[in-house]
Amino acid sequence: MGLGASLLGLAIRAWAAGHLAKNQRLAVSGPYAFTRNPLYLGTLLTAMGFAAAGRSVGLAVLFATLFALVYLPAIELEEQHLTKILPGYSEFAARVPLLVPSWPKSGLGPDDFSFALYVKNREYQAGLGWVIGAAWLAIRTYWLQ
Repeated sequence: MGLGASLLGLAIRAWAAGHLAKNQRLAVSGPYAFTRNPLYLGTLLTAMGFAAAGRSVGLAVLFATLFALVYLPAIELEEQHLTKILPGYSEFAARVPLLVPSWPKSGLGPDDFSFALYVKNREYQAGLGWVIGAAWLAIRTYWLQ
């Protein structure tokens, strides 16, 4: 189940990366219709899924602490930055939740997923990291016990 949760987090990140033209236009489509921060949500799900798969409470506490101390302040700084550079961000922020998703009131937005944006945002690196993490769990589970 933990690997499934982490894979869901990775999929959310990939979906978000295909809708994000950083600092160029407001991302309101795809997962951005559900939450303003799908990349961070995907990261949290991926990390907690790995902690669950590894049956490690310590790792879960570490990931949660890092998220609270690193990612939450980063989200606040990004909110300030995006409010300054992207017209309409304040209205978007008023209707779409910060992190915990809610069902969008007006559909998934006007834009389709762009594989070119996925590549430009280098999200494939997260996929590679996931494969390495899953391989480590497999090695630890089957060969190091």
